[in-house]
Amino acid sequence: MSEDYYPPLSASQTGLAGKCPRCGRGALFEGYLGLKDHCPSCGLDYSTADSGDGPAVFVMFITGFVGVAVAFILRFGFDAPIVVAFGVSILLIALLTAAILRPMKGVLVALQYKNKAQEGRLE
Repeated sequence: MSEDYYPPLSASQTGLAGKCPRCGRGALFEGYLGLKDHCPSCGLDYSTADSGDGPAVFVMFITGFVGVAVAFILRFGFDAPIVVAFGVSILLIALLTAAILRPMKGVLVALQYKNKAQEGRLE
């Protein structure tokens, strides 16, 4: 077995943990959402990783659905005032966004590595 061999890892597990998609040990993030330049453990270059707006779109769909559902349940199920329903819903959306944006970005970067995603080229 060569020294360069890295067994295939689950993109969802490494992405959710914020670890390197190749070795599973090194940190993927520097700060909250910024990617490191390379993996401190195996040296994988992260400069080609670009998740774009993908994580934000998924997070908006998820948190928007949950926020609207909570607002409807509070307003029509518990007869809460509209200000309370919207306030709780907006707070929940903000907390959910902060909680799942980083793991979602990690998963999408890991999927890019696993599927060898590249920029499109016309030949």
